[in-house]
Amino acid sequence: MGQALYRKYRSKSLDELVGQEHITATLKNALRAGRISHAYLLTGPRGVGKTSIARILAHEINGLPYTDEAHLDIIEIDAASNRRIDEIRDLRDRVATAPSAAKYKVYIIDEVHMLTREAFNALLKTLEEPPAHVVFILATTEAHKLPETIVSRTQRYTFRPVPREQVIAHLRSIAKSEKITIDDAALDLIAEHGEGSFRDSISLLDQASSVSEKVTRADIERMLGLAPAQQIGELQNALQSGEGGQVITTLSAIYAAGFEPAAVAAQLAAVLRAQVLAGTDNAQQLLALLARLLDVPGSRSPRQLLEITLLQAALPPATTPVVLSQTVATPAPVTAAQAPQPSPAPVQAAPQTLKATPKATAASAPQAIPTPSASAAPTVTAATFDATTGDVIELWQKSLDAIKSQYNTLYGIARMAKPQLEGSRLILGFKFAFHQKRVNEPKNRKIFADVVERLYGSPLEISCVLIESDAPAAEAAAAPADVSAISNIFGGAELLES
Repeated sequence: MGQALYRKYRSKSLDELVGQEHITATLKNALRAGRISHAYLLTGPRGVGKTSIARILAHEINGLPYTDEAHLDIIEIDAASNRRIDEIRDLRDRVATAPSAAKYKVYIIDEVHMLTREAFNALLKTLEEPPAHVVFILATTEAHKLPETIVSRTQRYTFRPVPREQVIAHLRSIAKSEKITIDDAALDLIAEHGEGSFRDSISLLDQASSVSEKVTRADIERMLGLAPAQQIGELQNALQSGEGGQVITTLSAIYAAGFEPAAVAAQLAAVLRAQVLAGTDNAQQLLALLARLLDVPGSRSPRQLLEITLLQAALPPATTPVVLSQTVATPAPVTAAQAPQPSPAPVQAAPQTLKATPKATAASAPQAIPTPSASAAPTVTAATFDATTGDVIELWQKSLDAIKSQYNTLYGIARMAKPQLEGSRLILGFKFAFHQKRVNEPKNRKIFADVVERLYGSPLEISCVLIESDAPAAEAAAAPADVSAISNIFGGAELLES
């Protein structure tokens, strides 16, 4: 049976340990000066070298060459399996016995936080007055669970996650020694998934060595059950451009390929986090989305929660309240005498409303109608933009290309605009008020004005308007298209006039 790579390449001296130089340097100085403590506490995340240093230190203290074979005076105890008070009392009784061959009897207690409270109390007495020939090395991934009385009687060394660059370099060295052909992108993904753990990363490399003759990033993605980066990028673009239908289409393709929503949420969160750190003008919205994505893995319905979360982020805020309701029977006609009396201060209906479903009457419709904003965006008819020339379209496309690299989020919104040139005025028409408002912000208008002036050769005034359909009936019929995906999630619903 072959030996696992993480065991084969386990460090055998303090000099071989990578990523914990702040600890190895201190221990080497102490050993050189002969300052040996009676108890050490090694804390930190999994797979960063705590057990390896404990074994190396046990051999160095006794002046023994490091070997993987057990030594009578180096005793390793798994606290998860020996956590009761009786087992710690037995240890306390045996520590009085002198070492058989070495200078010190060393007890390595791994996962020490698993001991019971009674066991800790029994161990505490030994730590307070240990025999001169005994050294304890305690290791744990959860130092916060240790009693302060135990921690205060040890020398504590805190391990850190290994930086990704060092993990990649170490993996590359192992791959070269093992004759594993693997590209840098695959090593980077392994190191990212290992989260600073050498053991986890080397185990993944060991597993990947059997995938193919030349291991690529795509191989690692399939091995880890991760959706392809291209599909995650499509989700990100759909969110930026407000295309709710594309969000559902991409998610359906991802689910059909067998990928889990929790993994998709984590991958998308990593991409959005990088976008926030790189600097973006919609950082607050992205942070809110990141917070909601954290709830997906623990949800009882992770698929539905992920769909709703992404649709909420992609679809623009509705200008008219949309009420989802189960189909109800048509009530009896309302007479003039039964009709509700108007309030003293009637509220004017919004300019754009959704047609009522034939299955519901005005009596069953919600009464809340929003008051239109005093600063509503100017609107034009769709026919106005039908005569847009190719030159204007070409100018606008060049403008979009010019800002894409620096303002990716703004590009995703602005590419939804339909341009028209009137004299020295460039009019940008949008179907959604959300997009119109974002591009119409002074700082965003100035960005486009500068780019257009450079490309056009003279300054142009940037004006953002809403495109109003010429066919109200067609518009009313098309309006539910953006929310049809939400309706499908809930198993069918009606869109009622408010």
